[in-house]
Amino acid sequence: MSDIIRLLPDSIANQIAAGEVIQRPASVVKELLENAIDADSTRIQLIIKDAGKTLIQVIDNGSGMSDTDARMAFERHATSKIKKSEDLQHIRTLGFRGEALASMAAVAQVELKTRLHDRDLGTKITIAGSAFQSQEPCQSPGGTSFAVSNLFYNVPARRKFLKSDPVELRNIIEEFEHIALAYPELEMTCHHNDTEVYNLPKGNLRQRIIGVFGKSIGDKIVSVDEQTDLVNIGGFIGKVEVSKKKRGDQYLFVNRRYIRSSYLHHAIRAAYEALIAEEDHPFYVLFLDIDPTRIDVNVHPSKHEIKFLDERIIYQYIRVASRHALGQYVPLYLNFDESNPGFDHQLSPGMHAATMHRTTSFQGGGPAETQQDWRKLYDGLKSPGSLQDQPAMVISSQMDYEDDPSGQSVVDGQIHQSNISSTEQNQGGQQKVPYQIHRSFILSPIASGFLIIDQEKAHQRILYEKYLTQMQDQPAPSQRTLFPTTIQYTGADQVLLSQMLPQLAALGFEIEPFGTTSFIVHGMPMDWRESSSIHDFLETLLRQEVEESDQKKNHRAYIARYVARYQSIKLGQKLSEEEMQYLIDQLFACKDAEWGPFGGKCYSSISLEEIKKRMA
Repeated sequence: MSDIIRLLPDSIANQIAAGEVIQRPASVVKELLENAIDADSTRIQLIIKDAGKTLIQVIDNGSGMSDTDARMAFERHATSKIKKSEDLQHIRTLGFRGEALASMAAVAQVELKTRLHDRDLGTKITIAGSAFQSQEPCQSPGGTSFAVSNLFYNVPARRKFLKSDPVELRNIIEEFEHIALAYPELEMTCHHNDTEVYNLPKGNLRQRIIGVFGKSIGDKIVSVDEQTDLVNIGGFIGKVEVSKKKRGDQYLFVNRRYIRSSYLHHAIRAAYEALIAEEDHPFYVLFLDIDPTRIDVNVHPSKHEIKFLDERIIYQYIRVASRHALGQYVPLYLNFDESNPGFDHQLSPGMHAATMHRTTSFQGGGPAETQQDWRKLYDGLKSPGSLQDQPAMVISSQMDYEDDPSGQSVVDGQIHQSNISSTEQNQGGQQKVPYQIHRSFILSPIASGFLIIDQEKAHQRILYEKYLTQMQDQPAPSQRTLFPTTIQYTGADQVLLSQMLPQLAALGFEIEPFGTTSFIVHGMPMDWRESSSIHDFLETLLRQEVEESDQKKNHRAYIARYVARYQSIKLGQKLSEEEMQYLIDQLFACKDAEWGPFGGKCYSSISLEEIKKRMA
């Protein structure tokens, strides 16, 4: 049998290595920005076209490279950062492996222009698919310019699995923000398709945070500054009112390297215990300065994960430092010395829950054991005589619904008084009166039994099809607001929201850009709930856009789904007979009445035969 194991060519080996280092356009941006930082740049420009699929260019005024170094930089494991194994224990630079440029050159067309500041001429190199094409002298400003074009042009499978442009662009801008926050002393700009996304002058950290997140954040952050023998902790954390349900506004840096750590995030989150809701996440931009010998950054190709030698101690330091900062403005009655200041739902050892005993004078004809069995079905319900005093069973955690004192329909903002009689007769001559149970489900008699309708899913289906029609046919009317509302978003969210404006306009939202990170809301849909926050709605829309990112996603259907979810009635909302009947009629006028827009059945039927079997 002949030998079958052979050494792969460099071009194939580089493509395989690129699969770990260069996963998406944002990976290229991260590596090039880090190279610019390591080159001691003071000004960095990022230029993007078509969310990085056509062009990613980073221009800096750093040290530049000689002709030989420029050519050597594209070889695998060629680096100026380390010379011996001991250097891995003292890494302060952002890059050190020497894999990034070789990986980029394997899956894209790369052009490098660079010049040392003490030279008159620079050098220009072009490489495509790991194949060296040319190197020649050129006129170039001092520093380096990397232009990466047609990413994954020679790996169609990788290019096919890239996300939609808004999602890929958001990932790129997030990488830009990581560097911008870590190095506020640098002047940084970002352009996408000739549109300026960021123009950040050099300044201090507070100024940089305001530049990235908007002026409104300036008076809502608290300084953190703690010095210990093991780690120095600095930066800013947000006040309680800045917390959001969306993850993403949490930035943790170790020796100025952005990292992700759910464990250390929990330490910061623990400082807010009893201050913010369980599902909320605090805002923070925190920096840990620690001896490089006590961490390992060579864990993952993205370098976003780090191993700590003293992780538990650092956890406690971060937690205490965050609480100390919050104590600067939180009322003093909060006891920060408690290990768990929130309400403890777990009983301490030796404690027992109180037991309530109830007796009844009713003497039934059956055995006592049987009586106890059927009574379990009514646990949590009051006797029929006191049902009118029973409070609403609110299942939705977002809103507490109250009865409409006007008696008008609350199912839909545009529903008028229904002409449908609640005593309409069905085929059998019986009254077809719907009945609501637990303020969540509707029972509707039918000839063969009855229907159980989920009021929330049913209303979502009705609104979803209505909004789709509005987007495709005629835009919905808008109601102008008396006082326009200004909302601010970071560059990443600003780009996503800009992409959604045409679809939102078709639904009646009048929103227009105002500057680089702000929007003005001039009008809302006619049927918009007055209690609904446009800011909360857009936050939800943007969060789900990222979590459900899909290259082939129908953005009209996506937006229609989430507007329908936000505007629909919820489980726990009381409905009148007229409202229930209207909901039923509208549901069965839909093209697909059985399923909700997010999945799950809108209704289910139970036949008389099944009831008889259960009662036999």
